[in-house]
Amino acid sequence: MSNMIIEYHVVWTIKYRYKVLSGRIAKRCRELIRQSCNSMNVNIIKGSIGKEHIHMMVSCPPNLSVSKLIQQLKGKTLKVLLSEYKELKKIYWGQHLWASGYFCRSVGSVTKEMIKEYIENQQDKYEENFKIIG
Repeated sequence: MSNMIIEYHVVWTIKYRYKVLSGRIAKRCRELIRQSCNSMNVNIIKGSIGKEHIHMMVSCPPNLSVSKLIQQLKGKTLKVLLSEYKELKKIYWGQHLWASGYFCRSVGSVTKEMIKEYIENQQDKYEENFKIIG
């Protein structure tokens, strides 16, 4: 079980959707994200930095929650980018760079129909404890 991984598609945005992630700032952000992911044993399968958002497909160890992953990535990039780029500090003066929240969806090949079929096939095993009505 130690080689299990979970794959996620994650997206988060810049506060106020200002288009500030370009050029050297985008390159530095990518470098910081790579460093942070490496330190957490997270593999970046695909990623892109848009002018106001980040998209990534990652594989994570099962003991790392998505919320912890995003917290680490947002926190590290916030601290370093605001300290290194004075133009960002002028726009985002209150220790804010990223909008609150993020999008996350697990990635896999299991469909809704497969899950329904699996549950239906388990019904006999659990009929006493978990009856289905309707």
